[in-house]
Amino acid sequence: MTNFKKYIFEYLLILTTILLTVSGFWNIFFKADAKPNLYQIFHAIVNFSWLFLMLYQLSLIGNKQGIKHKRVGLSILFFGPLFFAQAVLLAIHSAHKGLVSGEGDFMIVQNTLAPIELGLIILLAFILKKRRKIHAAFLLGTVVLMLGISIFFLMLAVAPELIGYGMYITLFVGILFFLKDRRNGWPILVSSSFFIINDFIYLILNEYNLIEPLTTFVGSLNQLITFFVSFMVLLSLLMFTGITNKRRVAVLK
Repeated sequence: MTNFKKYIFEYLLILTTILLTVSGFWNIFFKADAKPNLYQIFHAIVNFSWLFLMLYQLSLIGNKQGIKHKRVGLSILFFGPLFFAQAVLLAIHSAHKGLVSGEGDFMIVQNTLAPIELGLIILLAFILKKRRKIHAAFLLGTVVLMLGISIFFLMLAVAPELIGYGMYITLFVGILFFLKDRRNGWPILVSSSFFIINDFIYLILNEYNLIEPLTTFVGSLNQLITFFVSFMVLLSLLMFTGITNKRRVAVLK
């Protein structure tokens, strides 16, 4: 890779997130008594598809294959909405399990807000696609979100008492990228701060006894319909950014 050193931090971010994601799925798929359900299998396929798409796009940029990068970028029209919709699906599934068991969902706020934030990051990446570094930073912001989630599940498995520190580790990563490029790195910093913001919102909702109503609302949504609607909403919004027209012009050039 001709520009590997130039993007070393970006490569480290994506590769670290891939490794942590593997560790998060390890017990689900490879433990002696592992019995992954369809939700978990679908979740794993979509997550790794997104991460390897980000890695491939970065390699194309590093090798100065701009035209191919733009062509491959069209796949965001499918994988972006799919990534968003599966996050929404998992939030509903988790809340529904909490309702059925009567135990509630202690992650309801993070699970509900994170998909919304993810969809917003992907959308902003293409609204601001003309500013290429900002565009790239927003897409890397999706990886930072995945990093935070992976850290959470890793700590849940090995050190539950330290689980709260995961959000601060994620924020620290965002700060590093911001300091590396203060002009264009702010989208990564914003993405890395979402977990702390969501935790603060949880405290507010909990104070006003709104956690249970939120869990009831989210858990009662129809999973298939909401998945399809979520996919179509983000797909439509991405189309409105003019992504297809711009890519066609770029390819013709």
